[in-house]
Amino acid sequence: MSDPHELADATLYRLLMSHAAQPDALLTLALAGVMSSGRTRPAAYAAPIARLTRDEQQALVGSCFPGLALRWPEVVGEDGDEFNDVVALLKAHATDAGPGSHWLAHAIATACMGANHLWQDMGLPSRDALNALMQQHFTSLKARNAQNMRWKKFLYRELCVQAEILICKSPSCQQCVDEPVCFGAEHGPALVVAVPAPLGL
Repeated sequence: MSDPHELADATLYRLLMSHAAQPDALLTLALAGVMSSGRTRPAAYAAPIARLTRDEQQALVGSCFPGLALRWPEVVGEDGDEFNDVVALLKAHATDAGPGSHWLAHAIATACMGANHLWQDMGLPSRDALNALMQQHFTSLKARNAQNMRWKKFLYRELCVQAEILICKSPSCQQCVDEPVCFGAEHGPALVVAVPAPLGL
């Protein structure tokens, strides 16, 4: 039984996808992408998916990647950061109350701790794939992002709105000098190629 921290990201991704129950599902691609990119995140968020208990991790693997045998570390993390707020925001907008939404909320919050566009830190092939994932699992939140703001910025803006913190320099985004930073195309390759491949293990 291997420790996922000992496996290279691409190797771990192929291992996950070789056990995927639904290899073409966006949920599967997102979970595998986040779980295999811990090396790209700060140490406090380097767990496959941060702040899931060991039992929750085992339930996720058993459902989405049955037969996979890995030692999953339990990393609780620190209180007082924004991680739990992102999870709570996502879960408040979950399209259904199933465990998949819970796992995905933690996965998205984990990926938010990366340094790239959210779709890249989730190992998804494009921003469109992330939009489709949000439409499937957090429909009401996707509807709130009607202007297609970059997702990481949108999530943090929503947290600021909840806390009644004014972050925009202008009464509307279109007039703000940061508008090009928050909207528009997001270029760059996905960090993980989302194509299932068998692993000879």
